[in-house]
Amino acid sequence: MAYGDTPTDRELEILKILWDRGDSTVREVFDIMREQENIAQNTVQTFLRLMEEKQLVRHVVRGRAFVYQPLYTRQRILSRFVSSIFDGAVSELVLQALRLKKLSGHEIEEIEAMIRSSRRA
Repeated sequence: MAYGDTPTDRELEILKILWDRGDSTVREVFDIMREQENIAQNTVQTFLRLMEEKQLVRHVVRGRAFVYQPLYTRQRILSRFVSSIFDGAVSELVLQALRLKKLSGHEIEEIEAMIRSSRRA
């Protein structure tokens, strides 16, 4: 498999865990996934090994444990999504997102701050 393969839904689920937790062992990823569904630890280990072959993650050895780190970022997924679904039109993505969910006051303030920062740049 080649670098740049698009992650499957299951692989995205594992990537989300790694993005949220940071570097994690197979056991740590398994413990989180097990809370949501009946899954075997060796299944999680197999997924992580295959994801490493696809260059979605890499591992380092700490003691006797493999600690996995994500190589595929949220930004990369979003970039591909914007390019393929919205033909690169970020404004269309933002408009659709705003129509989809009512934002809190805090979320609106964060977006306004990003827009101000973008205008300065």
